[in-house]
Amino acid sequence: MKKFNLKVLLILSLGHLVVDIYQGALPVTLPFIKDKLGLSYTMTGFILMMANFTSSILQPVFGYFSDKKAMAYLLPLGLVCAGAGYSLLSVPSYYPVILLLVVISGLGVASYHPEGYKTAHFFTGDRAATGMSFFSVGGNLGFSLGPILSVFIIKYFGFSALPVIVIPAFLCTAVIVASRRTIMVPVMEHAEAAKKTALPVSTAAWVSLTMVILIVIMRSWTQIGLMTYIPFYYVNYLKGDPLFAGKLVFVFLFFGAVGTLLGAPIADRFGHRFFIRVSMLLSTVTLPVVFIPFIQNSALLFVVLGLQGMLLVSTFSVTIVMAQKLLPNKLGVASGLMVGFAIGTGGIGVTLLGLVADNYGVPMALQSIVVLPLVGFLLSVLLRYDD
Repeated sequence: MKKFNLKVLLILSLGHLVVDIYQGALPVTLPFIKDKLGLSYTMTGFILMMANFTSSILQPVFGYFSDKKAMAYLLPLGLVCAGAGYSLLSVPSYYPVILLLVVISGLGVASYHPEGYKTAHFFTGDRAATGMSFFSVGGNLGFSLGPILSVFIIKYFGFSALPVIVIPAFLCTAVIVASRRTIMVPVMEHAEAAKKTALPVSTAAWVSLTMVILIVIMRSWTQIGLMTYIPFYYVNYLKGDPLFAGKLVFVFLFFGAVGTLLGAPIADRFGHRFFIRVSMLLSTVTLPVVFIPFIQNSALLFVVLGLQGMLLVSTFSVTIVMAQKLLPNKLGVASGLMVGFAIGTGGIGVTLLGLVADNYGVPMALQSIVVLPLVGFLLSVLLRYDD
């Protein structure tokens, strides 16, 4: 029987934190790339779409091969590619080169996640959502640190200094490599045992998985939409301080990480499906508050965005555990579908917000996000899942 191993989960979580620094930093970097290359909002949105396609949509492919054979080298390799690709974005003056670097960084992110989530699964014990939350929170923290770290570097040292942000990737790669024996031996043993008890996946399980994926698409579309258009709203539309916009995104994502840790034990106790429904319902109620003028022009905006992040992102590890339970013999694919395909598809939806921004303005693009949590809640009501 698998046992809860906090040490391994924290090592994996550290790698998750670092790799997602680069994924989380990209949206707040886009205004600087846009200004340097003179891009339209649609072209800028295409950069984000390429990032999400390579870092997220392709994750099930890596998960498929990860299920066939343990691929531990994807963990350090993913870290290096994610960091190197993003850190060089300030160097080129040509749009195609920017896209190439985004693809390299995205593939690094995509290669780390399925292998990381599959590995973490074997160290969560009987507290599945709680254990997975320790691994997941690394990514949440990375997403929240990415915007503030990158904007800090750009504001105080210039856009050309962005390459220094690759340092965490190299340091964490060394930690992962040094810990490979502690991590990989138990994983291989558990994987062999799981193959002997493999059961076929029912049609009902695939239907439920599809519903969970759709819910996560709505959640991620909301999350990435806010991450992307809060900077555009305060930097490009209001001509405000980029660091202030970075702080807003940081608060939103940081409290999302807090929600991941706090929500998982509640979900383990009261049921995963019940918790998703509550989360999506409360997110539906609180999101419109962000757009009240009084809130937007006061410090209360930090409070409201923090609450919104906590409520919205609290189901992050829960939905992954649900997918792994529905596909117990395809842990890499389940993780890739949930963290990659579903989240990435939501991210691609942000490209549509670019079209809205170009034609109707940034405020309208930001406000159109309000309907998405409601759709997620309605889908959660229809979800069939045995806790």
